[in-house]
Amino acid sequence: MAQIASQLVGAAEELLGTRLPFRLQAWDGSVAGAAEAPVLLLRNRRALRRLLWAPGELGLARAYVSGDLDLGPGEDLYTVLAEVAHFVERPEVSALRLGPSDLTGPAGRRAVAVLARAGALGPRPALPPEEARPEGRLHSRRRDRASISHHYDVGNDFYRLVLGSSMVYSCAYWTPEGKSLEDAQFAKLDLICRKLGLRPGMRLLDVGCGWGSLVLHAAEHYGVSAVGVSISAEQVALARERVTRAGLADRVEIRLQDYREIPDGPYDAISSVGMAEHVGAEQYRVYGAALHDLLVPGGRLLNHQIARRPTRPGESYSSSPFIDRYVFPDGELAPVGSTVSLLEEAGFEVRDVEALREHYALTLREWVANLEAGWPQAVRLVGRGRARVWRLYMAASALAFEENRIGVNQVLAVRTTPRGASRLPATREQWLARPDRPGAESAKSPELHVAIARRNGGEEVDLGDRPSVR
Repeated sequence: MAQIASQLVGAAEELLGTRLPFRLQAWDGSVAGAAEAPVLLLRNRRALRRLLWAPGELGLARAYVSGDLDLGPGEDLYTVLAEVAHFVERPEVSALRLGPSDLTGPAGRRAVAVLARAGALGPRPALPPEEARPEGRLHSRRRDRASISHHYDVGNDFYRLVLGSSMVYSCAYWTPEGKSLEDAQFAKLDLICRKLGLRPGMRLLDVGCGWGSLVLHAAEHYGVSAVGVSISAEQVALARERVTRAGLADRVEIRLQDYREIPDGPYDAISSVGMAEHVGAEQYRVYGAALHDLLVPGGRLLNHQIARRPTRPGESYSSSPFIDRYVFPDGELAPVGSTVSLLEEAGFEVRDVEALREHYALTLREWVANLEAGWPQAVRLVGRGRARVWRLYMAASALAFEENRIGVNQVLAVRTTPRGASRLPATREQWLARPDRPGAESAKSPELHVAIARRNGGEEVDLGDRPSVR
């Protein structure tokens, strides 16, 4: 069949009633489409077959992960992804399901004839081995462990290549003083410690501790004793090694443990960074209640969580099929307003919300650059398919953050005392002050606290000067 690309483009544009925003290069070498548009490369007939069996995002992802679909030589990944994402979201494209109603008209019959001549019709291709197939009850502990393992237990060396020496897998905090990803991750860890009001002798719990970077930072720079928990075996193994190498084994403990199994509260402060997305809507009240019960009265929670945009009235929420099958099985995003409400329903008082959407976009672009710079090593470590999953996921996520399709927020909440005292200083500047910098001592704000205490019948004479649980 000569000039496969021109026939495919013609059939697709007639069926959809719109121009394709990209050019197609087919396996026979033919190219067709708008002259200045980015090029998508169909390496074989199987690429089309994957799209026929799963039109839209999932079919495109399967074709890309398997290598059946690729970018044309020299094409910019972000430009191509932006064009494809916006095209797939168009109403006339998203409504197409290639069912009988779409294919029985004249345009549909001509499209089927073109696909048949191209050899694209046939049985569904085997799914890429990187696709997850979770089993068991949703968000049961067993299924959660399997889902976490799918994403995190792919090799610590691979994560080190992507994340850099900081080994922090959440958005960095880009300040004018920072010059590198490592600087920005240090700034993020420090911001969390300051928001939590950490001081020497306090006891910190980090839920979903990753490779231990936050608990190490808190112990080294703020003098706390810390417990980090994760249900990823590979994360726990490396985090324990890092604790030992840092000489902090007397102050930092890393556990292979579910947040629902922590027996030894209360803690002075709790951090949860990039973990709540795995909890799920049905379990979020359990999550909030568990963390509330683990905090001492007056203790703070820092919940750092990716958020989706709220749905319109009557519109249902569905997660990205690519993210759900290849990246975060069973992950669920909620609007930030829902998260705030659920934390307050659990008994917390929410005191501050900071949006870091642009910070995550910058972080993801740095991770993509790290992956691409180390591509041969990445392929050796995890295989070409999984490396392609990560390249696609991180680049697409960077665009989603930049375009405000998703966001990320740090929510600072407190478990108040029985009489409602928060034990927080009066201003954000005070509770963000470092303990070793001018202004930190003023965080106690005794005049304000004494006035509140008098109204409460004498409880908590100075709410900023509380002892450790230990």
